[in-house]
Amino acid sequence: MSYLFDADVLSNPLKKLPSRALLQRLARIPADEQFTSTITVGEMIYGAHKSTRTDQFIEQLNTKVWPKIHILPFDEDAAQVYGRLRAHLERQGTPLAEPDLRIAAIALTHGLVLVTGNTGHFSRVSDLVVENWLE
Repeated sequence: MSYLFDADVLSNPLKKLPSRALLQRLARIPADEQFTSTITVGEMIYGAHKSTRTDQFIEQLNTKVWPKIHILPFDEDAAQVYGRLRAHLERQGTPLAEPDLRIAAIALTHGLVLVTGNTGHFSRVSDLVVENWLE
């Protein structure tokens, strides 16, 4: 099984007191089964630039996170899934934020389990398998 990590999961190990359970779980997952998305990269860079420690956070991302994970793009296949998913959720009256829709589309396109602390709103995507490793 392979996993797509959301920003809250990837940023947790960089905290002063990271989740021990998360670190143990990540250590058991082979590197070739660990993914994130370009959308998540953008969210994390945005967060770094909002921080008072921008340079330090970006350095940690560049040395400790990005080299250890496969980064998947929002490509044409994901865009096709995104369009169908967005229309479906809007028809149901349960829209999802733009970045989260793109992340969900990438996970669905590649058959990945989405690992996030934000399981509530991702649960609106019926075919998406979502797990919370931060609990």
